[in-house]
Amino acid sequence: MSDPTRPVSSDPALDQSGMTEGERRALEMVEAAETGGRKLFGWQKLLVSVVALAWCAFQLYAAQVGTLDLLLLRAAHLAFAFALAYLVFPFRKTPGQPQGRVPWYDWLLGTLAVGSAVYLIVRYPSIAGVQGGVLNGIDVWMGSAMIVLLLLAAWRTIGIAMPIVAGVFILYALTGPRGLIRGDLGPQLQLHAGQTWPQVVGQLYANTEGIFGTAIGVSAQIVFLFVLFGAVFDKLGAGEWFMKVAQGLLGGFRGGPAKASVLSSALNGIISGSAVSNVVTGGNITIGTMKRVGYSAEKAGAIEVASSSNGQLMPPVMGAAAFIMAQNLNIEYRSLILAAAIPAFLCYGALLVVTHIEALKLGLRGLPRHELPRVRQTLLAGWYYLIPLGYLIGTLTVNPEAIPERIALNTIYLMIVMMFIQEAWRASRDGRTIGRGLLDGGRMLVEALEAGARSMIGIAIATAAAGIIVGIVTITGLGFGLADIVQLVSEGFRSLLAGVAGLLPGVNATAVATFGAMLVVLLMAQLIALILGMGLPTTANYILMSALIVPIIARIAGLDTTNPAQMLPVHMFVFYFGIMADSTPPVALAAFAAAAISGGNPVATGVQAFQYELRTALLAYMMFFNPSLLLIAGNRLGGVPWTEAIPMVIFAFIGLVAFSAATLRFLHRRTTILQTLLLLVASFILIIPTHILWNLAALGLIALVYFWQKAGSRNEPPAVVAA
Repeated sequence: MSDPTRPVSSDPALDQSGMTEGERRALEMVEAAETGGRKLFGWQKLLVSVVALAWCAFQLYAAQVGTLDLLLLRAAHLAFAFALAYLVFPFRKTPGQPQGRVPWYDWLLGTLAVGSAVYLIVRYPSIAGVQGGVLNGIDVWMGSAMIVLLLLAAWRTIGIAMPIVAGVFILYALTGPRGLIRGDLGPQLQLHAGQTWPQVVGQLYANTEGIFGTAIGVSAQIVFLFVLFGAVFDKLGAGEWFMKVAQGLLGGFRGGPAKASVLSSALNGIISGSAVSNVVTGGNITIGTMKRVGYSAEKAGAIEVASSSNGQLMPPVMGAAAFIMAQNLNIEYRSLILAAAIPAFLCYGALLVVTHIEALKLGLRGLPRHELPRVRQTLLAGWYYLIPLGYLIGTLTVNPEAIPERIALNTIYLMIVMMFIQEAWRASRDGRTIGRGLLDGGRMLVEALEAGARSMIGIAIATAAAGIIVGIVTITGLGFGLADIVQLVSEGFRSLLAGVAGLLPGVNATAVATFGAMLVVLLMAQLIALILGMGLPTTANYILMSALIVPIIARIAGLDTTNPAQMLPVHMFVFYFGIMADSTPPVALAAFAAAAISGGNPVATGVQAFQYELRTALLAYMMFFNPSLLLIAGNRLGGVPWTEAIPMVIFAFIGLVAFSAATLRFLHRRTTILQTLLLLVASFILIIPTHILWNLAALGLIALVYFWQKAGSRNEPPAVVAA
């Protein structure tokens, strides 16, 4: 009997580890992108492990005592990230040829970077006290070194986009009459008074409004613990168990492997916010089985990319950006994950529909039932994995007094105990000594802690580098200038639409013009998020969008920026498009990882994944225009009663199904242009909450298309052979 858990590869030859060439290349890709591309040996490898474990120990201690000075915690957090970034991330990455040692210049740069952080820890009491926040000459030099070395570290870990954007912002801060650049670039750049270099360094280095601002604070206080939770949970075996459960439940249905991919990614998204690593861990099983039942390499990879990217939408661990969002909105994380729950389930429910439509188009079957894991046995074999997950979710959502970092810490402790018990039990079951099992548990724990620390490098560096941009926006007032420009554009569209609508009898010209102008601003924000996302991870993308674009949308929409209920839809809007950027060609790293496994074309995989992700775009607009999907009633979070929530969710899901069918040009059979337009109209009607009659009219359009196709199928042979 063939093993359904082995993927089909373009090169089926396996190495000694049992991995295909595609899996190995994908694993190298995710390591290079998220955990460092160097393959060190000997004492250098040991040093990396020691630093990673020391970082974990420091973070666990800081969470346990909960009394460390904020700037000290953030600076130490960045110091550890600097050390690992320069040790494991090479400046030049050569695919398939990982570096085996750390060159001399990285030792020098890493030492200087760590030294600049340690210097601030030692000197900050004097800078903030005796010096009154004014930097002396050595302080400026050390701050300058940190800024430069931070940008170099960001280049290595998250790509060139963030350093370029940050550099442009720093250059902007130095323009103006009092700046380092005296106006030689022309009056059009002098939108502010200008800052000197010591002023810029003071803003970015020596206070909590720059590098050591809210973003890296959230990374140090909360995100590290949740990433560590995900690493320990996965090492415990939960990720593999989720995959088997998903395969057992859905693998036998039409296009079952694709449906299993969606479900397993949703389950893994509960504990992990990384799209690329989710592609590699889940895709090495699901992509092969999807190809086996008939999906092309590109479609199989695209489904895995779409489902893995959306893992960042799944509460309670929604990636670093969600924790920063809660801080920006000044709300409990509990409130955020409750608000995000309905859109997340809608998103994955619609993706299941997408996979079913693709299976109908291709006439696919599922895997034979006898080759799938038995659901009952699988559930019984790993039921205890639900204990830490249930504790985490239950405490976060039920207890209003719950502190996220404390809950994550307790869950990590619980899983560590479970890890040792599990390995001791397995050892006794296999005829080994309990002591050997405990040693295996210790080895697994060390590997999990090191993996968690290495996964945090890019997040810590990204949040620190994003702090540069936030600090420059604060010191220059750049956000107000951008808001004026966007508002000018939107007012132009408002006037144009008002004039056109005024010519139509019975049309509320003011309402049409206001809606149209708002739509233009959202489309601009969407485009900016997608462009930024081509070079930035989701966290950095969200930080930039929340600093620059969110205030603009709020200002034009007339929202109260101090009211979380009014601002949450705007933040979720840019967050969703930041996630979509993970699968947006041409720089969709998740698509390249999936293509490495499937053997397909990475650009074609990204394009196909973007088509699948269009339903996420529609959902973002639904949340903005219909905040009740986020359980927002009036100006209050969590104020929607279940009697209103249920029909609202049903209508939204039907709208997403209609939109998915329209974008894929298939419902019961291939749709005509007119049928596609009718489905689009129906889905757009369901975006905005209106009178029930409009919703019923949208349902009528969808039913019309469906029965139209059913009637046509009686007279013509179907486009595909039904399975």
